Amino acid sequence: MSEHIRTSVEDGVLRLTLARADKKNALTQPMYVALSEALVRAEADASVRAVLLEAEGDAFSAGNDLGDFAAVASGKLTREEMTTHLFLDALTKARKPYVAAVQGLAVGIGVTMLLHCDLVFVAEDAKLSTPFVNLALVPEAASSLLLQARIGYARAYAMFALGEPIDGRTAASIGLANAALPAGEVRAKAFAAAKALASRPIGALRATKELMRDSETIAAVIARETEIFGARLKSPETAEALRAFAERRAPDFSKFS
Repeated sequence: MSEHIRTSVEDGVLRLTLARADKKNALTQPMYVALSEALVRAEADASVRAVLLEAEGDAFSAGNDLGDFAAVASGKLTREEMTTHLFLDALTKARKPYVAAVQGLAVGIGVTMLLHCDLVFVAEDAKLSTPFVNLALVPEAASSLLLQARIGYARAYAMFALGEPIDGRTAASIGLANAALPAGEVRAKAFAAAKALASRPIGALRATKELMRDSETIAAVIARETEIFGARLKSPETAEALRAFAERRAPDFSKFS
């Protein structure tokens, strides 16, 4: 278990907490492994009837640690050595109810993992963004399918292609979240909702989720996204985007066609 992932079970709820607050809970390869292992155990543990994804600090997650992307782009890390797919596979196969509590920044996979949650509560001043194109990448976690299913093509495309953040109030108003609350109330509200789900008949909850989610289609979309994402990681455009980020300057994509 990664030191940056904390788990506890309370009232039938697995509380799965991102605990790398000093790095805005950016996700590393060990964190993906720990998250996936915790979710697999939760699905098999009869004492766990719901899962709550939450985070310490002033951010939910700044997304994937960009050092990993840079390592792949430079050849120091192979795409096959990355463990993100373990977490995505666990989310795809989830049958129990998942709830998320989001405060502060939620970037990239910090947003796309929410699309696999059944209830999402956000802080009113949270900032959610999916700036994949800004890094010359493409959506992941089946978000190319799931985000537009939640908020419509036009809004989803704008979030992907422009990378502009939306606040928590907007996220709730367009259906990306169930409710927007003052930041100090989000985790308590989400935990209360998870406990409420844990008290419901688990068989009926599983069947309802299976009726509403086509896991085979989601898995197929993730596979296609992963193929393109891996190719994009090695592209000259992504190399330029990562260099510009490291050098704290605007990237210049004008030389690419």
